[in-house]
Amino acid sequence: MEPQTRRDFLADVGKGMLTASIGTGLASGLGLSTALAEESKTAALQFGRLEPLVELMQVNTAEQMLPLVVERLAHGTEMRDIVAAAALANARTFGGEDYIGFHAFMALAPAFAMTKEVPAERRALPVLKVVYRSVDEIQAKGGRKSEVLHPMETPSAAVSSSGERLRDLARVGDLNGAEELFAGMVAHSPTDAFNEMQRMVQDDTDVHRVVLAYRAWDLLGLTGKEYAHTTLRQSVHFCTTMEKRRISLGLPEPGIRVVLPKVLDKYPLVSRKPGTRTADDRWIAAMRDTLLESTGAQAADAVAAAFAEGFSLDSVGEALSLTATQQVLRDTGRTLAQPGKPLGSVHGDSPGVHASDSMNAWRNIAKASNPYNAQTGLIVAAYHLSTAQHLDWKKLTPYPSAASGVKAKAQDAPTLLRELDEAIRANDQRHATAVAQSYGDLGFHARPVFDLLLGFAISEDGSLHAEKYYRTVAEEFGRTRKAYRWDHVVALARVTASEYGKRAAGYEQACGLLRVKA
Repeated sequence: MEPQTRRDFLADVGKGMLTASIGTGLASGLGLSTALAEESKTAALQFGRLEPLVELMQVNTAEQMLPLVVERLAHGTEMRDIVAAAALANARTFGGEDYIGFHAFMALAPAFAMTKEVPAERRALPVLKVVYRSVDEIQAKGGRKSEVLHPMETPSAAVSSSGERLRDLARVGDLNGAEELFAGMVAHSPTDAFNEMQRMVQDDTDVHRVVLAYRAWDLLGLTGKEYAHTTLRQSVHFCTTMEKRRISLGLPEPGIRVVLPKVLDKYPLVSRKPGTRTADDRWIAAMRDTLLESTGAQAADAVAAAFAEGFSLDSVGEALSLTATQQVLRDTGRTLAQPGKPLGSVHGDSPGVHASDSMNAWRNIAKASNPYNAQTGLIVAAYHLSTAQHLDWKKLTPYPSAASGVKAKAQDAPTLLRELDEAIRANDQRHATAVAQSYGDLGFHARPVFDLLLGFAISEDGSLHAEKYYRTVAEEFGRTRKAYRWDHVVALARVTASEYGKRAAGYEQACGLLRVKA
């Protein structure tokens, strides 16, 4: 056997754990800091007071990391710092270029929001689940040795309005040029940079493209805007690398690049502020139905026309969100549904869940953007809905359907909740939607249903979407009018019944560490 070098030894025991246990002073005396520096010939991004925690998440296995997180929480580390460090570790490692990696990044803010909805003794579970997923992928990709994001030279001049130039660089796959330009944009103003990058984000329609952009912005509330360049530049990497792939495969340019300019030529929206006209229930239902049966170009035109008529961002966004939820309720699943047989899977990357998460992101970006980007973003969102048009949504019956012959058995809230729980555990999507709909029709309070569905969103794997979709439904329920808001809950009940049965990696360990029932 070859003798183990000092460097090998440090790697084997886990450099992060060793540093945490013996202290930075002794670690320096042992040459640990030097060994770490030698591991990479490229300078590493640094994150100030969060750096030690960020590094722990890159040098430990997922199983090693959970006890360290629990220990730090017990000794006063705030949950927001855990999430911020996880976000920065993820961004530094993957840079928005790893499928599982950016899914974990996008789940962090939803997981943090979920911690506020669970009992104190279980509060850490949503975050521990996502931290496990992120750290596990970091190790699978080589940890600190495989970091994608590195420091950039300070731009010679700050840049303000360069959204079109950034988009054009991404279009030709010029990552170095796009990175250099974007660094100057962030140096001028992170807020302006976020607005300017929307030209690039709106240049194609993909759930990851828009959700990554929004969640990177959303997480700045935890990481601080001093790290805006690190989180936001992931979108530069994602959009540019996807464009390189499109070019290499010889695929056509996205249709939105033709549709959006045409729509903006047709309707005078470029210099016009969004209207304040509030739609009534009838208009919302009509717009939802129009979007369900429209092509991408038709949907984009319908939304632009609504803005030209003075309808508000909230009214248009509400119709977009409800359209996506109808796709969840109408989806035939991964296998064609047959009478008397379980429905196919609709969780994970199903058309409806993807559409719902996308519409939620587009709506939130609209709230954080200037008037131009707010309107054009929702026009692109309408076009985005058509990406799932391989199904004829208008001809499909939404669940729960009277034709299915499935009805809730109970009439009181406690029994209905138990019936819903049983339907979920049986993967019975039809019954779950029927019970959820009955609960809503009877006017019972929504919080107990959300509590039930939240528990499964935390415990189940959910094919990378459980946290995001739960948060999407919670937000959209809160800002949808009473006449239609329950559709979101029914859709979540269906997705939950679909995803039940595959426990999330790390969940059992997390429950054991917190001493709560799994």
